[in-house]
Amino acid sequence: MLTRSTISTDLTAELLSTGRALADAARAATLPHFRTAGLSAENKMDGGFDPVTVADRDAESAMRAVLAERRPEDAILGEEHGKTEGTSGLTWVLDPIDGTRGFISGTPTWGVLIGLQDHAGPFYGIIDQPFIGERFEGGLGQVVVTGPQGQALLGTRPAGSLSQATLFTTFPEVGTDAERLAFERVRDRVRLTRYGMDCYAYALLAAGQVDLVIEAGLNAYDICAPIAVIEAAGGIVTDWQGGPVHQGGQVLAASSAALHGEALKLLQAV
Repeated sequence: MLTRSTISTDLTAELLSTGRALADAARAATLPHFRTAGLSAENKMDGGFDPVTVADRDAESAMRAVLAERRPEDAILGEEHGKTEGTSGLTWVLDPIDGTRGFISGTPTWGVLIGLQDHAGPFYGIIDQPFIGERFEGGLGQVVVTGPQGQALLGTRPAGSLSQATLFTTFPEVGTDAERLAFERVRDRVRLTRYGMDCYAYALLAAGQVDLVIEAGLNAYDICAPIAVIEAAGGIVTDWQGGPVHQGGQVLAASSAALHGEALKLLQAV
């Protein structure tokens, strides 16, 4: 069974090529639907609104077709089409459109998430924003963003104080009432808080633009790729107890261990 420590140089090149092919396939599947008249969305949530569109499903199908051709021995975990078992020990974790609410609203803050993990968690990831043409890639020796301004190395911001930090989350309510109150303890200590960025917030953290992302109620496919990208860029991503979070739940992503520790204490305060 393959693990990150047993991947050869040749296999590394193959996995990188596969990850980029997946992102290219998802771009081709999503962009024809973005900002088009008449795009409909089904609601997957009782008592709320969790939309899914033909673009979500087509993009995941396109990525699965790439894997069927290139890496049929790998497992797949996708938001729209579930789990496919594999034999290699590696799993591709796919979110074809993270931020479908933004997608159907025309905002360019949604993205395609592609994570690769072994039994210990993710070690390679891509956060791809097709409309802007930005691709954030971390792990397997990569720590780079490619976009309209060319290519640049990713790197989180140097450690600073919480009072000077910029914090992102997707929803102001965050999660349960208790989770919201915990988030607000951090929010009240930072310089700037922004909302509604979905996976793009994690990309900005890896690029050194923001300092913290705090969320709750995430699934594995929401966070596996961001973990790999942020860790490659020098940041840290855990749950609110400081443990692994690649299976989803409460997420704290920070640009430095020091800032992570400060935020963690506030999240855990009673």
